[in-house]
Amino acid sequence: MPRSTVIIPADYPPLVSASPVLAELDRFADFELFTDRPQSADEIVQRLHNADILLNSRGSLAFPESLLKRLPRLQMIAVCGIGYDSIHLPTATQQGIVVCNVPGKTAAVVAEHALALMLSTARRITWMHQSMQSGGWSAELSQAMAGRTIGVIGTGHIGCRMLQLCRAIGMQAVAWSLHPDQQKAAEFQFDYVPLETLLRESDVVSLHTRLSPATQHLINADRLHTMKPTAILINTARGAIVDTQALLDALNNGKLFGAGLDVYDMEPLPADHPLRSNPRVVLTPHSADTTQEAIDLLTAGCIDNIRAFLAGAPQNVVNPEVLATE
Repeated sequence: MPRSTVIIPADYPPLVSASPVLAELDRFADFELFTDRPQSADEIVQRLHNADILLNSRGSLAFPESLLKRLPRLQMIAVCGIGYDSIHLPTATQQGIVVCNVPGKTAAVVAEHALALMLSTARRITWMHQSMQSGGWSAELSQAMAGRTIGVIGTGHIGCRMLQLCRAIGMQAVAWSLHPDQQKAAEFQFDYVPLETLLRESDVVSLHTRLSPATQHLINADRLHTMKPTAILINTARGAIVDTQALLDALNNGKLFGAGLDVYDMEPLPADHPLRSNPRVVLTPHSADTTQEAIDLLTAGCIDNIRAFLAGAPQNVVNPEVLATE
């Protein structure tokens, strides 16, 4: 029986190619790996024309309806992470493509990065470090987090871990979710509050919800205006959850103390983007899960999903309705 072909069309920046776990694919499938970004839709199609299974490393490529319809051979998309907003699910389902993600495995790693962004922004470490490197000796007025309130938007694995970490350094905790879970609230010791209350009362707002039509620009100009001028916004979820121009306006007009961002509505972030030069922002390049431990966990999760699919028992399927059409 011929082996299925798995193609990784753009492992850039490197993720699965940096993991020794990837060799496990050799046991049950043929695979091809590209370590640069294709420059056009035609090049993506060319790379994937023999693919039975697509492993979308880091969700680095978008697969809209127009592109998926050019991949009639494709049977499965394995997303190397929890987010799958880069894939047009209705078209994937219509074409019988099973889409699987890797939920929960790197929650602690991503939450740790969100905490680091929060502390770096609050204590103005980036600015003082840059001043020291250029010969300065100027302490910036900063904020201590103990006793302040963290407001987490989205209480999945990452959001709950962030709440846990922030409570450990003495913060009060509140949360909002599209799908509140009182059992989680009791376990992690936080209260659910209305979104407007969270924005108005929190000293830090940290985003951990998935991108969907309901959360696109969830943090807009009006909601940023609701926040305290001393507040900090942290985003390790998806860039488009925040209206970037509204965020820049709030920062430039002194309506926010600062922001720590790992995700953007344009990735890679253009070299001349105004976020890059804003002194109130701490930036990282969508790297919250870029540790060797996380890379190995995500790669292993993808491989497990591919193995399960080929065995006829797909798991972590984000479009389960596709299974009824097979």
